Amino acid sequence: MGLGKSSRGDHLTGFSAQEAFDAYEAVRHRLPEARPTEVTYRQVETLDDIAHEFDVFLLDAFGVLNIGDTAIPDTPDRVRSLKAAGKRVLVVSNAAGFPHTTLLEKYSRLGYDFAPRDVITSRATLLSEINGQSGLHWGLMATPSAGLRDLEGLKLSYLEDDPKPYETVDGFLMIGSAVWTESRQAMLETALLERPRPVMVGNPDIVAPREYGFSKEPGLFAHRLADRTGVVPQFFGKPFANIYDLAFQRLGHIDRSRVLMVGDSLHTDILGASSAGIDSALISGYGFFAGHDVEAAIKKAGIVPNFVVGRP
Repeated sequence: MGLGKSSRGDHLTGFSAQEAFDAYEAVRHRLPEARPTEVTYRQVETLDDIAHEFDVFLLDAFGVLNIGDTAIPDTPDRVRSLKAAGKRVLVVSNAAGFPHTTLLEKYSRLGYDFAPRDVITSRATLLSEINGQSGLHWGLMATPSAGLRDLEGLKLSYLEDDPKPYETVDGFLMIGSAVWTESRQAMLETALLERPRPVMVGNPDIVAPREYGFSKEPGLFAHRLADRTGVVPQFFGKPFANIYDLAFQRLGHIDRSRVLMVGDSLHTDILGASSAGIDSALISGYGFFAGHDVEAAIKKAGIVPNFVVGRP
């Protein structure tokens, strides 16, 4: 497919773009089905070229707003111009590892101005499901330095190097993998083989584009444990319907034919939009497919956006 190698680092997967694509293809049986389509995508340069066709823009974060901790050039101005034209602009992100306020602070530093209710995350989607289960004791895959804001009502134990929580908790929440290790993954898989329990995944991404390659995300480990233990996790976030349902609740009564999902990943953003019945635009110049053959990837996956956009 012509997808090249990514740079490597201690915090990165070591995956090439091709290997990341293949990893998503290997778990298609756990993802929503792509709706059959006769659509031939249109290629445009920026979102300004199609702004008149939509009233609502749902923007992925990584690969659309930013790469790692760097804003994508001109995108803060693009968001401002869309809002000035009367468009609703929401962030729809699988950023489960960070509290809501932390994300808002990050976007502000990068030059974006989003109202709190206009940032919709897989973390919030997960919490909307488990708010009524506060009596359960959850083992938490997360980065302690990110803090527990938004999660205060839950009984939690971090999953670190002590095997006891793996054995005793009622279920597992996978929301952040920055400090996850192979030994912790092995303990989790062993615990599930010995006593199957619910696994809820707050970030279905397998990888995410960073400045120097792909980072490992919770979906990578969730699919691995499903393969090895037979415990099928429940996923929250793109491409699954639950995060789009939350977005539509925030939007209220809208014409869904005038809503556009903008993302850099076929298997999360574009597939999710297809399953939600809304149009989509794939960013080709940044994120997952930067510098790679988008047309070949679309053909191989059979996941077809309405638009391929060079840059936001």
